[in-house]
Order: sequence, then structure tokens, then C-alpha cells
Amino acid sequence: MTRWLYRPALAVLALAALTGCGSTVEETVVATTTTSPSTTANRVPATIPPPTTTVDPYAGLPLIDTVRWTENIDGPRLLVFPTVAGRKTAAPGTDELAWREVLALDATADAPGMRDQFLCHWVWARMVAPDKPSWNLEPWRPDVGYQATVSANCNPGGPER
Repeated sequence: MTRWLYRPALAVLALAALTGCGSTVEETVVATTTTSPSTTANRVPATIPPPTTTVDPYAGLPLIDTVRWTENIDGPRLLVFPTVAGRKTAAPGTDELAWREVLALDATADAPGMRDQFLCHWVWARMVAPDKPSWNLEPWRPDVGYQATVSANCNPGGPER
């Protein structure tokens, strides 16, 4: 009869010996998995295909259709009309290509702050208002840097009127 009284105590001691006193479940799992045979050691590594390059369907197409100067209550404004390719391309580096196209169409666009306004429209206006007919750049707006231009919704110095 006393033999049956010791069985639960022996089971607890055996469990403590197998798992280690004070060990965590993670340690137990590690100890268990390191002692059991592993079938993954004999696996052939999976072949990972090389990354595919995405072809820009708009590559080589003009990004800017036309530019046109107008005058409004605040001063001069350059209206930049992007092409369909200019509105939809997502290829890296096309922002700078498009800016160079603007400058090729009208070199006077290279005024302080204008490039930041253009890049803001290229990145953000295309996303928020993809069908906006023109992107309006104003040389009279303060040159505050790209981040501040973005914070001002591409219109540093006041809202567009």
C-alpha cells in the first residue's frame, strides 16, 4: 500500500529530472528537439527563383505633356500637364526624368522651391488627386525644403487660390 503512495511523488521527481528544476517550457522544447532525430537535416534546400524585374509599361514615353505660364491673384503660376505615363508610372527615378522634361519645356521653371513643389505633386498629388488636370507650381511661394512643402500640401506660404 505504501508503494502506491510514493508513485505520484516519483512521477513529479521524474518530470523534474527530465525537464530540469526551474526550466521554462522553451528550454524543455529545445532540450527535447535537440535530442530527437531531425528529418530536416536531410532535406534538399528549396530553390529560390531570382527576383524578377518589373518592366515599366511607360518606359521611354514622355511624362510631361505641356507646361504653360498663367497669372493669378498671387503672381505667376506654371501649369504642368502630365501625360498618362506621367500619372501612372511607378518606376524609380521617373520623378527626376519628369522634372528634367519640365525644364526642357521651360528652363525658367528652375526657380527656388519649384522643384520641391513639383516633386510633392509627383509623389503625393498623383496619389491623392490622380485626375487633377494640372499641377500648379508658383515661384513666389517660399523655398522651405521638400518636407515642409509636403506638410503644406505642396503649397508652402498659403493655400492655392
